Amino acid sequence: MLQDLVLALRLQALDRKIASLESGIATLPKHIAEIEKRLEVHKRRLEGDRSALAANVRDRRKMEGEIQVYQAKMSKLREQMGAAKTNEHYQAFQKEIAFLEGEIRKCEDKIIGLMEHSEPLDKAVKAAEISLKTEEKDVEAEKVTARDRTAVDQKASAELKAERKTITDQMTPKIYTEYERVRKNTKNTPIADATDGRCSACQIALRPQFFQDLRKQDQIMFCESCSRLLTYNPVVNVEADAAASQQIA
Repeated sequence: MLQDLVLALRLQALDRKIASLESGIATLPKHIAEIEKRLEVHKRRLEGDRSALAANVRDRRKMEGEIQVYQAKMSKLREQMGAAKTNEHYQAFQKEIAFLEGEIRKCEDKIIGLMEHSEPLDKAVKAAEISLKTEEKDVEAEKVTARDRTAVDQKASAELKAERKTITDQMTPKIYTEYERVRKNTKNTPIADATDGRCSACQIALRPQFFQDLRKQDQIMFCESCSRLLTYNPVVNVEADAAASQQIA
């Protein structure tokens, strides 16, 4: 097989590997953002629970403060009631004290309700805090793993690009230029097989004379429909054929 075609086959294999690695590398920022978003959702949920608990405590203190105000009023009313000169005044004081006692009971009932509601809130906050610490550790570990994997992929990509350079340096400039043009238009599939008389990529049948010329394998030929480089009985072991072609050269 023509050396340029063997090299092109090796190049296509490398380009696909490089594209796969770079696709994974490109996903790192998105992956990190998704991890941090997941953690942020947990933090917002915890903040919501903390806010609800804080509001509960404020409401209880407010009720306790109102009880103190009512108790202070009742204390003054009882002092004044002792100095009442008429039964009507005495009963008026009693009525006012009874009203304040009712308000105190209302406050106490609200406090009991708030306390009952605060217990599950407090448990939820404590559980969420513990869970958040664990998740923060897991997220950091996941980010480190992702960055380490990306670093490995970047190194591998750099090595493949260096290998690619050695191959392109051996190719006929005109063939490489054509290879690159087709590769960019076909998503790293610039080479197709035509053993069955049609291009395996675009599935267009080749002209009989064109196919006969291709079978001779004495020149680089391109599909007249999709412009891909065509192979006939493509190389199975690319590395072995490449080594053989280099020995001949």
